[in-house]
Amino acid sequence: MARTNPPATEAQAPLVLLVPGLDGSGPGHWQRRWAEEMDDCRMVDLGQWTAPHRNTWINRLNLAVHRAGRPVVLVAHSLGCLLTAWWAKFEQPGWSTPVVGALLVAPPEVDFFPRDERLNGFAPTPGDRLPFPSILVASRDDPWIGFATAKMLARQWGSRFVDAGNAGHINADSGLGGWEQGKRLLARLTQGDAARAAPTPMPIHADWSEGLEYRA
Repeated sequence: MARTNPPATEAQAPLVLLVPGLDGSGPGHWQRRWAEEMDDCRMVDLGQWTAPHRNTWINRLNLAVHRAGRPVVLVAHSLGCLLTAWWAKFEQPGWSTPVVGALLVAPPEVDFFPRDERLNGFAPTPGDRLPFPSILVASRDDPWIGFATAKMLARQWGSRFVDAGNAGHINADSGLGGWEQGKRLLARLTQGDAARAAPTPMPIHADWSEGLEYRA
C-alpha cells in the first residue's frame, strides 16, 4: 500500500508518534492505518497491551519521544490520552521538549466509573494543563466516557474540543476507515504555529538514554 504524507510546510515535519490504548490498535483501527499509509508516522510500542502498567508506559513513551531527535506530535487514542497526560505531569517538559502538540482521541473515564478494571492504575486523571497545544476529540455516544466529562477534561487540559458526533469509541468498530477528519486535525498541529516555533532538538548521542529518568 502506498504511503502518503500529511501536507507539510516545513523542511522538517514533526514526527507523529501514535500512542495506542488498552489492547493496542489492531487491524482496521485508524491508528494502524496511519502507521501503514503515512510517512513520518510511527506506532509507539508500549508493550503489556492487555495488562498496562502506568509507569512502564510512561518510560516507554519518554524513550520514544527523546529517540525521535526532532519535533514530535503525539496522537493518542483512549488510554493513550491518559498516558500522555501522566507523561507530561511526571516529565514536566519545558521549552526544550520535542513535543509540539497532541491529538487526544476518546480518552476514557478512569476515576469514578471505569469500564475496565485494568484502567484503575491510571487514576486519578491528571488535571494539569498540558504544556503544549492539544486537541481533544470526543464522541457523543462513547461507552467509555460521558460527553460532558470529556468536555470538562478538555477544559482542564487546555485542549481545543472537537465534537465527533455519534462515533462510539472512535476506533475500528466505528467504521472510520482512515479517519479523514482526524488527518485534518493532525494537520492543524503539524502545520500550526506550535510546530513552526518548535525548538531545535538537542543532538542525540550514542548514550542518549543515560540521562532519561525511569520510573518503577
